[in-house]
Parts: sequence; structure tokens; C-alpha cells
Amino acid sequence: MEEEELEGPNSASEKRYFPESLDSSDGDEEGILACEDLELNPFDGLPYSSRYYKLLKEREDLPIWKEKYSFMENLLQNQIVIVSGDAKCGKSSQVPQWCAEYCLSVRYQHGGVVCTQVRPQSAVQLALRVADEMDVNIGHEVGYVIPFENCCASETILRYCTDGMLQREMMSSPFLGSYGVIILDDVHERSIATDVLLGLLKDVLMARPELKLVINSSPHLISRLISYYGNVPLIEVTKQHPVEVVYLSGAQKESFESILRLIFEIHQSGEKGDIVVFLACEQDIEKAYEIVCQEGSNLNPDLGELVVVPLYPEEKCALFKPNEETEKRCQVYQRRVVLTTSSGESLIWSNTVKFVIDVGVERRKVYNPRIRANSLVTQPISQSQAEIRKQIVSSSSPGKLFRLYSEEFASKDMRPLKPAEMQEANLTSMVLFVKRIDIAGLGHCDFINRPAPESLMQALEDLDYLAALDNDGNLSEFGIIMSEFPLDPQLSKSILASCEFDCVEEMLTIAAMVTAPNCFSNLPRGAEEAALTCWKTFLHPEGDHFTLINIYKAYQDTALNSTSEHCVEKWCHDHFLNCCALRMADVIRAELLEIVKRIELPCADPAFGSEENALNIKKALLSGYFMQIARDVDGSGNYLMLTHKQVAQLHPRSGYSITKKMPEWVLFHKFSIAENNYIRITSEISPELFMQLAPQYYFSNLPPSESKDILHQVMDHLSPMSTMKKEQNVCEKCPETAEQRCALQ
Repeated sequence: MEEEELEGPNSASEKRYFPESLDSSDGDEEGILACEDLELNPFDGLPYSSRYYKLLKEREDLPIWKEKYSFMENLLQNQIVIVSGDAKCGKSSQVPQWCAEYCLSVRYQHGGVVCTQVRPQSAVQLALRVADEMDVNIGHEVGYVIPFENCCASETILRYCTDGMLQREMMSSPFLGSYGVIILDDVHERSIATDVLLGLLKDVLMARPELKLVINSSPHLISRLISYYGNVPLIEVTKQHPVEVVYLSGAQKESFESILRLIFEIHQSGEKGDIVVFLACEQDIEKAYEIVCQEGSNLNPDLGELVVVPLYPEEKCALFKPNEETEKRCQVYQRRVVLTTSSGESLIWSNTVKFVIDVGVERRKVYNPRIRANSLVTQPISQSQAEIRKQIVSSSSPGKLFRLYSEEFASKDMRPLKPAEMQEANLTSMVLFVKRIDIAGLGHCDFINRPAPESLMQALEDLDYLAALDNDGNLSEFGIIMSEFPLDPQLSKSILASCEFDCVEEMLTIAAMVTAPNCFSNLPRGAEEAALTCWKTFLHPEGDHFTLINIYKAYQDTALNSTSEHCVEKWCHDHFLNCCALRMADVIRAELLEIVKRIELPCADPAFGSEENALNIKKALLSGYFMQIARDVDGSGNYLMLTHKQVAQLHPRSGYSITKKMPEWVLFHKFSIAENNYIRITSEISPELFMQLAPQYYFSNLPPSESKDILHQVMDHLSPMSTMKKEQNVCEKCPETAEQRCALQ
């Protein structure tokens, strides 16, 4: 996603009436006649405000504006149009408005406009910006839909949404009949949902000849898109501005020290402009934030204040786009230093950025299907990402880009394009969606890049273990219900199991808390002891999942008994908890409860605190997460995964780590291979409970290990006379090989 540059243009306006009488207050006859001739907004029937004309002038100065006529002509005559443009050229805000004008011209007979974004923050901010430019109300003519938030109405003409939300809409409306124009934005980001939509929309376009598809991308992916869709019209937007690129090849080995030195040198030079620093990972953001804040306080105050803005990856980050009042003030009193990672490339909207520092590497999550875990791998960014970072420098005046690597590194070690997420991620949710769409008759999906075969097989195998597939490889009744929840399939299965074990209320709370951002605040240095003291009050002896329920219940009680939102925020601050994350958990839980009621799942009264309820919660968790079990092999906290030979430790913020009580067997929610192999959100389980709830054919497929031998003994102890019968049931349940069982239908 990109945003337009907003500088004061002087270019000629399109043919609009500019009401000069709005600036006069004498009320003469000429002014009255002018008021009668005010131009009406065709989208809401009201006269345009003076702000509309101010923003219109700014829009006309965007690089994409001169392509409006060509775009409208191509949209009228073709079903697919591709728009190629750099960051900040205006394609994400202007193209959807032009499409809305097209739909208006045909009286919405085929529907309205939807524009996808990869990140929720971008969808929200673009909707707000475009509603302002169109001079309409947000939530009415222009709206947005993001996970767990819908700001649209029946009269919404143009909606922004995440690609995942449009994908989910296809489950109930496979041919997307509500829309006359679909815009896929930021296709170069190569998210799984966007790649799936690219494939599925091929079939939808054939079924609906009146539907229009617009694809927005950076220039790097255009040749691939044209070969994928065939001979379709291309609108190319060019934008040139001077950026001085400085390669600092010697700084790569000591990049962190070089970054800090550059920041302070730029600030002490007195040159105006904000600084954006692209770091490899979130840990580097935290480290740099602490150092720059500490050292910045010792700088000469005459140079102005150095304000550090950490822009965290994914769910933590917010858009860096301060309002105009803040920008004016900051240009005089402050210089901002934005610390971010690759995920911030499309979230920098400010026009005050004059300096960019790029380390040239990033830490990526790469999924390993053999061990069902993500590996955190540090590797060079792509050449396309390097170019996008260059475009972040404001075009209003010359800027500088400091690359902490050599030109040789850029040409030899950097790949041309960013890897597709589909080739590096867990595909279980994607396969569940494609299977669900197959029920609606859209089973064929021609991906722009084929998914990794091993990941595809692992996803099918996991869905089979979760009872989401029938013997023919199609979705089972369980699988259809699981797909209704906007959650990981394992979590959906746990919610379904909680209906059987009478703990739906508790399981919904757990699902909301693990789906929302981390509820624990990032701790400043020196606050660890005070925070641990506060957190100990929430700890539950049964495990971290139960601790999350305690935290949510305490938050809810505080919210109900507080007279203002400020009191709730203060309570969260005093307990070192993230108030925004807890608010999000509240919203998520409400939507999950609505889904449970809509599909009429049984829901027992909450009984949290009883011994029976604790056992039932563990049963529900095991029903979905039996593939995520680990055993302490030496009694010192070294946990060996049941499915492979990776060893991990409990996360330092786990309740067991805080109390120093290490259970032998645990169920965990997350595990990533990195410098510290931590398992996160863990709860103690018994091997007997595991053997009762894990599918027996899953257990039979586990690799040989001491843990498996122990579980064999437990199974023999539970039913020594039925071992042969169980083996026979395994054979009857499964085909001869995993490949046969998981074959694509």
C-alpha cells in the first residue's frame, strides 16, 4: 500500500465550480446566486465543502493524476486493468475513487467497489483519507472491513478491506455479486490471501463478464502479472525525484553501531527532515530505541528534540502519518526517528522523511512443514524491497538513502523479487479455505506461484488429523464448521471440542487472548521486578492458558466497575498490561461468541475455577493442539517436541518460568526456531489425557522416541487388552499411506 504525497500544488483544477462566495460574508445578491449554483456531490447529493476543493488541488498534483483519462478509458473497454506505480504515487487512494465514479456512471447496476489491502492499518487509514477527499462520511458512502471490525453500511459505495476479509466473504458469496469493481492493491506484497484471490478471481471473471478487476502493483511484478493474465492493458505511473544513494559497504559488519552513528551525525548536521531506519527484527527496534532515547537526551537542545518512534511489525505497528498540525510543529521543534522493519515499508506515509537508513537484511519467518514450526531466518531483502525503501524519501526536496551494504551485495546477494508468502508459510488455513470454496464450485485455483508440495501435503495431513476432511479428502461436517471461524484450524477445533466438554465460554476467552496481540507490555529497563510482582497475581497453577483467562476476567471486572476509560487504562498501566491488546481481545471474543450463536453450537454456563472445568478446558485444548506437545526430558526445563527432535525452553514470561515449577508434559501454543527456542503459552497435561484425545493414527505416525515409548506404556496401562484392536482401527481408519489419505481431490 502507498499513500499520495500531499504538498501544496498550484496545478489547474479539473472542470469544477469553485464557490468564491463561500469566502464572502456580505450576503449580497451575487453571493446568493452563487450559493444556488453550488456543485452537488453525486455520491451523497450534498454541496461540496471548501475542504473538498482544497484536497482536490492536492490530488491533482499526484503523479497518477495525469493517467486518469487513460485509466477510465481502459476500465470502460476491458475487464482487467493493471496499474504499475511506485510508492506514494497515489494509486491506492485515487484509483478506487475513479472506480467509484465508474460504478456511479452505470448506476451501480453491477455493484460497488472493494479495494483490498494487506494490512488492516492501511485499510482503515485509506478509508479515512478517501472519505475526506470524496467529501462523504466514513462508514456511509466509504467504509472499511478489517478482522473483527466492520465500518460499513448498506449505502457504502467504496469499501477498503484486508485481502483476508474479501477471501472470507467468498465463502458466503463465491462470485462476489455485491461488487462491480474489485481492486487488488499491493499485489507485490505476495500475501497468501492476495495470491489466492488472484487465482480464484480468474474463474469469477469468466462467470461474471460485467465484473471489472484492477490490479495495483509496484513495477517489479508487472511482467509476471501480464504473463499470468495474458494481454491486458497496463497503466504505468512514473515518479522521479532526486535521492542521493550512499553505499556504506564497510558498515555491514558493525551495522548497529553504524546506524546509531548516522542518526546522531544527521541530527547534529542541522539538516531538516525525519529519519526512517529499517532494521532486521523487532529485537533490534527495542535495542535501538533504548540507546537512541538514552543518548539523545544528552544532545545539544538547540538542535531540537530527537523523538524516537518505534514502528513494530504486524499487529503492534501503527501508521506513521501524523496530522498536519503535528507535522508543522515537528518541523520546527522536533526531528523524528522511525525505527521499523520490512513490515513498515508500506506504513510510512509522512512527507517529512528526508533520510532513510537501510541495513539490507531482514528476519523472516520460514515455515518448516517437517517439524511444524517457523524458523526465524536472517537473510538479505529483495531488490524490489530496496527500491521501495528508496521511494519513502520525500520528493518535495532532495533526500538521502544510506545503504549499509555494497552495490555488489545488492546485485549478487539480493533476489529480484520478494518471496511469495505461500512458499514460506503454514498453508493449513489456506487449504481449509480452498476446500470450503470447492463446495461452492470454485475448487480450481491457478496460483501465480505453486505452493511448496511438502507444505501442501502437511496441511492436508493436519486437516485430516483434525477430522476436517472425510475419507474422500473433502471437507467433513466438522471442517465446514471450523471454516466459519476466522481462526487457525487448531483453535477452531478446540472451540468445537469445548461444546462437548462444556467449557465454551472459557475456550472463547482463550481463543480471543491468543489471537489478540500480546497482553503483556514491553518493559522498560528496571521495571522487570515490579512487573513480575504484578503478573504473579494473575498466575494460575494449571498453566498459561488459564492465566490468560484470569487476566481477561480481571480486565472485564475493572471495565465494568470503572467510571471512565481512563481508569481502565490506568489499571492496565499499573499492572504492566497492554490495554489496546485487551480491548482487541474483548472485540474478538464478542465476534466469536456471535459465530457460536449463529451456527447454534451448544454453550454451557461458565464454570471457571472448578477442578472439573479445568480438566474440560485441557480436553478441549488437546483436541486441537495434540500436535503441539513437549516433554521435559531431563527435569531441568529442556523440552523435547513429540513430533521431532527439537529441544526448547519455556518462555521467561510463562507462569512456570516465574514460579520455577517445570511440569513434565506440556501443551504449547507457539514455537519458533531462533537463537532462543522458546515454547510460548504452555499448560500442563498428563500423558493419559493425551492418549485419550489424540487420534490413534496420529500417534502411530509419530517418530520413535523415549517419549513415544512412555506413551505406549500409558496406552497399555489404560487398556492392555485392546492394543491389537486399536491397531486394527488405525488401519481401517487410514489408507495405506499418508499420501493416499491426503491426496488432493
